[in-house]
Amino acid sequence: MAGDKELEEGAAFTPRFDANGLIVCVTVEAATREILMVAYMNQLALDKTIETGVAHYWSRSRGALWRKGDTSGQVQRVVSLSVDCDQDAIQLMVEAGGDGKACHTGRKSCFYRKLATEGGARRLVFAE
Repeated sequence: MAGDKELEEGAAFTPRFDANGLIVCVTVEAATREILMVAYMNQLALDKTIETGVAHYWSRSRGALWRKGDTSGQVQRVVSLSVDCDQDAIQLMVEAGGDGKACHTGRKSCFYRKLATEGGARRLVFAE
């Protein structure tokens, strides 16, 4: 494994997958900088994303590769791909196709609720 200095400051692209062979991916809309979703990639999904310029992910629930937009029409065209400092997380900047709704609930972003606290109680409220 690369040393910390090389990993954090070097030019080598060496993504660090977890014990399950996955790496977290934060997907952001390039135009608005809004976080659309968080998903996982395995090596195949990452390679396909780089090769095609279209976001591919690994579905943990289905145990399968999926190309975003194949069923929804919301293809995510990659504008840029970045890694965090220790290369264990990916950030995709994308142009969202179709109606631009990235969430399977039909919303633009999967982050549509926020935490509200009142009198020690915690609950989720809709942010839209």
